[in-house]
Amino acid sequence: MNILYGVPGEGLGHATRSKVVLAHLLSQGHTVRVVSSSRAYHMLAANFPGLVHEIRGFHLAYRELTVSKARTAALTLRSAPDNLRVNFRKYQELLGGFEPEVVISDFESFSFLFAKWKGVPVISIDNMQIISRAQLDVQVPPAERGNLQLARQIVRAKLPRSHHYLITTFFRLPVIKERTTLVPPILRPEVLALQPTRGQHVLVYQSATTQRDLVAQLQQLPGQEFRVYGFNKAEDHGNVQLRAFSEQGFLDDLASARAVVTNGGFSLISEAVYLRKPICAVPIPAQFEQFLNAAEVEKLGYGRHFAALTPDNLKAFLYDLSGFEAALRTYEQRGNEELFAALEEVLAGVGG
Repeated sequence: MNILYGVPGEGLGHATRSKVVLAHLLSQGHTVRVVSSSRAYHMLAANFPGLVHEIRGFHLAYRELTVSKARTAALTLRSAPDNLRVNFRKYQELLGGFEPEVVISDFESFSFLFAKWKGVPVISIDNMQIISRAQLDVQVPPAERGNLQLARQIVRAKLPRSHHYLITTFFRLPVIKERTTLVPPILRPEVLALQPTRGQHVLVYQSATTQRDLVAQLQQLPGQEFRVYGFNKAEDHGNVQLRAFSEQGFLDDLASARAVVTNGGFSLISEAVYLRKPICAVPIPAQFEQFLNAAEVEKLGYGRHFAALTPDNLKAFLYDLSGFEAALRTYEQRGNEELFAALEEVLAGVGG
């Protein structure tokens, strides 16, 4: 089957997950072309030479530690007309003799618009659609209700009336809309190959922009060893070790960590859950999807959810690790088998 696959360029989480699905589709004999932008384009192009085409994408605008809704909207509106014109010219070049029978979109807009223009069915694969297509089971505090409404509006507008929605999630919720299937998170082969152990260190993934006083906070727990990624530099601060970027180094430290401290990002939380690592989640403000992931971590007993990272919060989290480990032992996932089976079933229905 001829498949056009759209991957957003904002961040590398979408690209990392899409890379797994793309490899599966190619292994099944499908003919695939990919469209993406920014860093995601370069990563995917290096892994799938000749199959990936660069387009212009949308970008988030940040002010201090939060996503600026006004600045993002202004940036999007200012760039959208020109981006659309450029992208559709790219699509014309892309087509040549390639006629897609289906479009798969990982929350990417232009592949969706192209599909609607050509009358081609769309399959959505991402984790965001759970916000509007499932019944949430966590309490949403007043401060997050506006973020929830905005997130729902964005999600509903992103890929409306798609043929089917495959939603990746580490927490199961009641589905409230048809043509929707929940599947476990997409895990890269490097994570599936890990043999988790319980070391003495705590893996911390934060950045200088989201937690400027992180080292000082962690140094207030001198009896704990922290290995910190996100600053992209190697420094020794006693019980706090800053680690330069290294994918293998990060995976090794993740596999041997006794616990993980991170924001509310879906990818790392999913990997930590799969490896049975207790999670302390501190979501970036004004990002409801991160709030939801963090709230579900706490609801399921996999860890704790805090609005801010403080020495007292960390002490409380680390004190309860045994309980979190017990809850995590109940989590089950057989690699990516469930997703691949669901995807092939949906594709067969489209082809039929």
